[in-house]
Amino acid sequence: MIVIIDYGMGNLQSVNNALISLNLKSVISANPEDLKKADKVILPGVGAFKDCYDGLERAKFIGPIYDFIDTGKPFLGICVGMQLLFERSFEFGEHKGLGILEGDVVKFPDELVKNGLKIPHMGWNNVKKSKAGTFFDFVQDNSFLYFVHSYYAPVLDSTALVCEYGLNFSAAVQKENVLGVQFHPEKSQDLGLEILKRFGEL
Repeated sequence: MIVIIDYGMGNLQSVNNALISLNLKSVISANPEDLKKADKVILPGVGAFKDCYDGLERAKFIGPIYDFIDTGKPFLGICVGMQLLFERSFEFGEHKGLGILEGDVVKFPDELVKNGLKIPHMGWNNVKKSKAGTFFDFVQDNSFLYFVHSYYAPVLDSTALVCEYGLNFSAAVQKENVLGVQFHPEKSQDLGLEILKRFGEL
C-alpha cells in the first residue's frame, strides 16, 4: 500500500489518480498512524515551503516521516515535497526543512529574466543523469518532464537527474531509500507514469 500524505498541501488527487491508473494500491491519508502500515509513502507539495512544513507539523507528520524513512522503505517527495527533504529553504525568508538531504533550496536568480527566461520555471524541460547507480538510471538523457517552480535545489551529492534552466539544478535526488523529484510525474505523461510505476514496484 502506498500512502499519500494529506497535510492540506499538494495535488493529492491527481497523484492518486495516476497510481490508480497503474493498478497500484494507494490511499490519501491525513492520519500519521497510517505511515506505520505503509509499504511506500509519497509526500506531495504545492505552494510555499514554509506553509508546507507548517502543515506537516500541524498534522503531526514530522516524527512519523522520520520513523518511516528509518524503516528503509521507499519514500518519494514531489515538487515542494522534494524541497522539504533538504536542510533549509530561502523562500520568503529562511526556513528549516526535514534535513534528510544536505543542502539548501534557493530562488532562481533575477538575472534569468534579463536573459529572456521566465520565473517560475513552468513547462516541459529535458533532464540528464548526474550519476549512475540510482533509481533513475532508466530515464534516458534528454527526456522531457513537466516542471512548475520558482525555487530549486542546486546540484548536490544527492542529485540523480539534472535539469538546465539558465543554470543546472536538481531535477531528481536520491539518498538510499529516499527519492525526490522537482518535476510533477503525474503531469509528465508516459515517462512520469513510468517513474511512478517503478516506484510502486520497489
